[in-house]
Amino acid sequence: MSYPSPARRPKPVVDAARIGGGVKLLAVLVGLMWVSEIVDTALHGELDRYGIVARNPEGLIGIVTAPFLHLGFGHLISNTLPLLTLGALIAISGAARLLSVTAIVTAVGGLGTWLISPSYTITIGASGLVFGYAAYLIARGVFNRRIGQVLIGVVVVLVWGSALLGGLLPQDGISWQGHLFGAIAGVLAAWFLTDERRPAKLK
Repeated sequence: MSYPSPARRPKPVVDAARIGGGVKLLAVLVGLMWVSEIVDTALHGELDRYGIVARNPEGLIGIVTAPFLHLGFGHLISNTLPLLTLGALIAISGAARLLSVTAIVTAVGGLGTWLISPSYTITIGASGLVFGYAAYLIARGVFNRRIGQVLIGVVVVLVWGSALLGGLLPQDGISWQGHLFGAIAGVLAAWFLTDERRPAKLK
């Protein structure tokens, strides 16, 4: 005797749980930056010494901590706005994707900054992460060959292109090294996380 198979529910076009997880992670990351700056202000800037100290072995810890440290609330606000916007575009793909991109950009971008910045200079701030997010969004569509992602990349170029190029020029008090290697790390993240590298699923 055969029984009718239960009707399959259509999969939702938008995975609300996945997007929600990504947005929550982004909120946690940005929230930690604000908490860190509040604490740093109360300590009169004592936390800033935990940034990336170029070519000093003890300064390697800054690769992890530097994105959460800023030189005042003005610096933090200038990074928060693009970080939230660009990060949200990545968070749509879920918390795992946002975490992976953030980890790659933080590690590769931070190490590059540590290697080529003038010796013993201290680099702090999330601008390298901003450049990494932007470069990831621009390169992602090229590697995945998805028109929607390519269009998002075009929008990122149109909106932030001039600011991104300007951030690569040497300026006093601004780490073009962090911006450059953040962008390089973003492209590497897009290549490493391309859809073609995902293991095939059995059907």
